[in-house]
Amino acid sequence: MNKRKSNVQNAAKPSKTRKTEGTTHVEDDDADDEGRLRQDHSSSPSNAGDIGVIESITLKNFMSHLLLGPFQFGPNVNFIVGNNGSGKSAILTALIVGLGGKATTTNRGASLKSFVKYGESSAEVTVKLKNRGSDAYKGDIYRDSICIEQRITSDGCRTCKIKSKTGQIISTKKEELTAILDHFNIQVDNPVSILNQEMSKQFLHSKSEADKYKFFMKATLLEQMKRDYIHIKQTKAGTRDQVEKQEECLKDLRQLFLQKKEKYESLSLLDNMRQNLEDLKKMMVWCLVREKEWQVQQLKEQIEKEQSDTSHEDELLLYQTKVTLAEKRLQDIQEKIGKVKEEEECLAEESRKMKEENKLKSKAQKIQEVVYFRAENKLKQLEKEQCLLQERIHKISNSNGRRNHEVEHTQQLKKTTALKKQLEKFESESTALNQEIKEKQQALFKGREEYDKLSMEEKNIQVSLESKLKRKNQLQASTSNRLRRFGDHMPELLESVDRAHAQGRFIKKPVGPIGACINLKDPSLAVAVESCLRSFMKTFCCDNYKDEKVLQELMSQHFPKGSRPQIIVCPFTDRVYNVQSRGVHHPDFPSVLDTLIIENPVITNCLIDMRNIECILIIRESAVARRIMQGQRPPRNCREAFTAEGDQIYTNRNYTPEKEVMVKYLGGDPQAEIRLVQTEVENHQAQLCRFQRHLSSVKQDIQSMEEKLRSVIIACKRNQESMTRVKASITELENIEESQEEDVSSLEEDAQENEQKIELERKNVKEAQSELERHNNALTEIERKHQYVRNKIDQLLDETEQLKEEQVKAEAESSKFSRSLRILENKLKAHQDNIEAMKAEHDQKEEEKQDIEAKAREICPVPQRPERSAKSLDAEITHLRQKIRSQESSHGNQEQVIREYAEAHSNYKSKSSQLRDLKKFIDRLDNIMTDRQARYKTLRRSLSVRCKWYFINFLFKLHCCGSMMFDHNNETLSISVKPPGQENDNISDMRSLSGGERSFSTVCFILSLWEITESPFRCLDEFDVYMDMHNRRISLDLLLELSERQYLRQFIFITPQTTSSLPKSPHIKVHQLQDPERETEEEVLL
Repeated sequence: MNKRKSNVQNAAKPSKTRKTEGTTHVEDDDADDEGRLRQDHSSSPSNAGDIGVIESITLKNFMSHLLLGPFQFGPNVNFIVGNNGSGKSAILTALIVGLGGKATTTNRGASLKSFVKYGESSAEVTVKLKNRGSDAYKGDIYRDSICIEQRITSDGCRTCKIKSKTGQIISTKKEELTAILDHFNIQVDNPVSILNQEMSKQFLHSKSEADKYKFFMKATLLEQMKRDYIHIKQTKAGTRDQVEKQEECLKDLRQLFLQKKEKYESLSLLDNMRQNLEDLKKMMVWCLVREKEWQVQQLKEQIEKEQSDTSHEDELLLYQTKVTLAEKRLQDIQEKIGKVKEEEECLAEESRKMKEENKLKSKAQKIQEVVYFRAENKLKQLEKEQCLLQERIHKISNSNGRRNHEVEHTQQLKKTTALKKQLEKFESESTALNQEIKEKQQALFKGREEYDKLSMEEKNIQVSLESKLKRKNQLQASTSNRLRRFGDHMPELLESVDRAHAQGRFIKKPVGPIGACINLKDPSLAVAVESCLRSFMKTFCCDNYKDEKVLQELMSQHFPKGSRPQIIVCPFTDRVYNVQSRGVHHPDFPSVLDTLIIENPVITNCLIDMRNIECILIIRESAVARRIMQGQRPPRNCREAFTAEGDQIYTNRNYTPEKEVMVKYLGGDPQAEIRLVQTEVENHQAQLCRFQRHLSSVKQDIQSMEEKLRSVIIACKRNQESMTRVKASITELENIEESQEEDVSSLEEDAQENEQKIELERKNVKEAQSELERHNNALTEIERKHQYVRNKIDQLLDETEQLKEEQVKAEAESSKFSRSLRILENKLKAHQDNIEAMKAEHDQKEEEKQDIEAKAREICPVPQRPERSAKSLDAEITHLRQKIRSQESSHGNQEQVIREYAEAHSNYKSKSSQLRDLKKFIDRLDNIMTDRQARYKTLRRSLSVRCKWYFINFLFKLHCCGSMMFDHNNETLSISVKPPGQENDNISDMRSLSGGERSFSTVCFILSLWEITESPFRCLDEFDVYMDMHNRRISLDLLLELSERQYLRQFIFITPQTTSSLPKSPHIKVHQLQDPERETEEEVLL
């Protein structure tokens, strides 16, 4: 233990030197303790006050003071007196900082930088310690004093310089300062050595008995002793662990010792080993003969078994049949596609013709509608004329006399002339109105055609916009989870697959979707790759049909029937197929397999089996692809090619997508795709908005034209009615003159003739109406036929797409069967080659057996039947040979073997003895620690009894009574004080005392601790701040009395009170601090 730890044991001897060892016996009798204490004082050496006391202290830019000191302290009692703000507490704080204490120990700041005077960059504290006598610290180096200079910067950094008496810098290390403090037994953080105001207040106002106990333990260094014992226990536990490890090493030494011992004992067994080696060699040669016979027999049985195995031929015939059927099915599908394509082209031509015919029929219907309206107007005019004739006949029949013929004649001429002019005007207006009706009908027909065309385009844009919005939503969902591209419920499905795999429901975990497992080397080929793989992008791969069934069950929970991803069952392998011989190789264009980055071999093999991606080229330009695939001999092993626009090119045909193919699954940057799709959406929305506005404008124009046409038709009808009335009036006026002469019979003839015209016109109206209905029916029929043809075309397109998918599957199936057929052919050939190789090997083994048997008879004429295998015999022979060689090599130097054996034996015994002694030491240390723990408790009890005795004696001088109760088990200290005159009261808490009484009680407690502890100096800050003059005088007397008893110790008392009542003594030195500078009233006003 270090110096400080050794001093703990002597804490009960306040006046003895630190290097004197001794024991303290604790008695229950307080008088014995006091007598022993006085005896200790009388036996103190004279040089105890020559080391560790403070000679001087200087402060510069420290706290609020520019310069304080240097203060030259006396060796015994020092009083620092001054008003508030004069620097008393600053000196105490500087002493703690100067001796290496932390800022928190001072209770005046949380960081060292708070001690630097405001506006200054650094502060300095210089402390000089006395270093004289035989117990001086490095007296030959430091001489009679040690100067410690601490410099603190405004950023909280601290530098330390330790100088000798001559001013020479001896060290700047913190370890040197710690060694000095340990040597002088100075504890900066011990409140018994330095008790500041805050620590005193906390003790006075503390309600916790545990805190008081901790204060006692820390002041008496019992806490340090307790920590030392704990450290010893931990070290002992570590030593025990090391012993256990050394025991493991001892096992290795024992093993080495046994090996050397075996080597030593094996010297006499060398001849026996050589004889055993010869016997083993004889057994070995006949064992080799037996193994050769067994190998020949095995080869013979294998040849017979392979020759009887016809599974390869049967499987080859089966796959030949499958290849034929698959090729026939593929041919049928291609023929169906060709027929559907031809039918689709015919229907497209028929649709175009029907559209033209529909236009013509619609135009004829409009014209017939005009004819019908005209015939109907003419019929109404004739019926009105008939009514006028009937009125005239009735009027003439009821007439009674003649009128004045001449007067009436003149008036009738005037009216007739006016009516004829009016009739001419109506006729010209009728002609203009009829022409206007014709023009407006033509304009209305064109407007309706434009409206239909715009409606169709708006519908196409709306469909495209909805597709773009759906694609945008998928891309946005895929930014957080790329699997959303393959379906909204794909992440949930994969989570279900993971859970099922964790539960052990799968034999091998399915892989998929395929699109999520592949990446592109060149993102610009995404359209070509997606067009090639098509429905395989969302496909899953299963190792067996049981896993497929489980996966189908999981899919049914997330996908509706009919839209579930496809499942392909293929055995999982860890290596990719070797397609070097059957793949396409082109110097300028890659295959689909070359453009893909696939980490999982299962995905690669599945695409090779189902889609033959090693035989499909990627050619960016369509013209180049047609020239390579159709214009000349296509590349070897190339079945088809895809372009960057998604065109599919075969050697004899090609397919072009009807609309632009968008990348759906293999997009590289989702954000870039989202921005692109967003731009397209905005363009479509703007285009749709323009079309809607245009469509609305056209619709308004059509409504306006229809309204104008109706108004013109109404005006034309009114004009016709006016013309009919005018004509009837003219006819009536012309016939008035002859009315008297006309007889009823002529008018009736006219009426009858007019009636015939009406009947004829009615017939024309009916014919026009029936013709109009016929046109309407024809128009409806042609529209129905046109719709039927369009539906048929859509149906054929769906059928074509379905046939193409079937074609892809059929091509994949045919390719798979063809590849399997080639594999089976190779297997059959390999099977036959294997049989021939086994026959050749059989003949060779037979010859080798005969040769080995001949050699065995030469070595050992008598055949043997060994029970052991050749491998075990060979291993034993090898081991025995090595052992013999080892023995032979060591046999020539037998002394070395004996020496190594002796050394191994000695090391083993030595290590065993050391471990045994170490275990005994640990056991002895346990006993010592048990004894030390008992001594520690005895010392603790002694110190607590002495502290209690001193405390009661000091209180007695204040005419108070009190008690101090130690509970070492619960680690609590209870202090009770009763003021004078309240001895019989039950209240004994220190909080019931006045401020001065509590301060005096604190002084008594501190003095009690000073009596039982050691320290070269003691500092007490404002001990009398709450005392009246009476208590202060008693406290001063106690302090001076203690200083006289401990005249070799240094005491520093800080007080704001006057010291005029102190006695005159050479041992007492008073430091009066100047009042702080205050700003005058005038300066403040300025």
